Amino acid sequence: MDPSDEDLLRALAPQVLGTLTRRFGDFDAAEDALQEAMVAAGATWPTRGRPDNPRAWLIQVAQRRMTDAVRAEVARRRRETVAFEREAPDAEVSDRDDSLAMFVLCCHPALSPASAIALTLRAVGGLDTAAIARAFLLPESTMAQRITRAKRKLATLERPFARPGGQQWQLGAVLHVLYLIFTEGHTSTSGPDLRRADLAAEAIRLTRAVRELRPDDTEVTGLLALMLLTDARHAARTGAHGELIPLIEQDRTKWDRTMITEGVRLVTGTLGHGLNGPYQIQAAIAALHARAPRAEDTDWSRILALYTMIERRTPNPMVTLNRAVALAMVHGPAAGLALTAELADQLAGTHRLPAVRGHLHEMAGDYRAAISDYLAAAGRTTSIAERDYLMIRAAQLRSR
Repeated sequence: MDPSDEDLLRALAPQVLGTLTRRFGDFDAAEDALQEAMVAAGATWPTRGRPDNPRAWLIQVAQRRMTDAVRAEVARRRRETVAFEREAPDAEVSDRDDSLAMFVLCCHPALSPASAIALTLRAVGGLDTAAIARAFLLPESTMAQRITRAKRKLATLERPFARPGGQQWQLGAVLHVLYLIFTEGHTSTSGPDLRRADLAAEAIRLTRAVRELRPDDTEVTGLLALMLLTDARHAARTGAHGELIPLIEQDRTKWDRTMITEGVRLVTGTLGHGLNGPYQIQAAIAALHARAPRAEDTDWSRILALYTMIERRTPNPMVTLNRAVALAMVHGPAAGLALTAELADQLAGTHRLPAVRGHLHEMAGDYRAAISDYLAAAGRTTSIAERDYLMIRAAQLRSR
């Protein structure tokens, strides 16, 4: 199959899944029917050509698969009849993005926030169970059980879909999911590439769509701004051979000024309501980085204040770790190292803590400790790009 067809199928999958699930009310059956439709597309499109309306084609093929199953049971036959009378197949081709309908389903209030996030990452974000488990720092088997339980819970609901904008829509869970999808795209947790452009772009696209529904929500706008300001740096984050380049060493002329301009405009527009939510504050931090023409021009004092503000509102060990870096830039590496020492239990087993400590030890001139921490971090990360960077950093310090 042509790569462009594969990209199209991936983009259409959550939309089609949303349509099928909303119509028939059976999440698992809808997933199976979608997979069969995508297999059929892979078999027929290369020889017959891509249909004029690929989304409608997938819906019709998948719907036929589900209709066959529905006809096997009297109860399902009745539901099929009602569905066909309520909405004709051609009416499915509309302006509504059924990816958002899948968000509504997966973030149903009957599910816990953790289950809603995991299920949405699977159904809308396209992440496999292993990647979701890594995002939550959980065993893959545990995450698989969580997703299965979430599906079963939805199957017991009489009206599982809650409309966007309604009281039942868990906006916080939706934004968390979008943030996790973008994070996985910005810095992939596995594989040879540092960035997964498809996931980053999808997270931005869906966040734009959510903002159309909630244009006055400062956290929605803040999240979109954060994504744009962060993704604007992607061209400078890797070298000629795919090696990771840290923020302080990046060629800032490679940053996407269009994305930065939009991101700064968005976050600035939220300031009239004050700095309240974590995404809005993180966007303000990203804007400070973006506005600094050189690394040494970065306003680390304001960044430290903003991380302190986030930590007070939503305590989180990763926020504290970021604050430790800002603290080191303002008051010296010893201050940052002292703060990271408090995180040993909370971040045990992750590579982030030793990676940051290695950087701070290097700042302090303690190369032996820095090498030890860099190697420890390299042994814990599942990202090949990050592992190579940490190994190279340790080797460079050995040669000094």
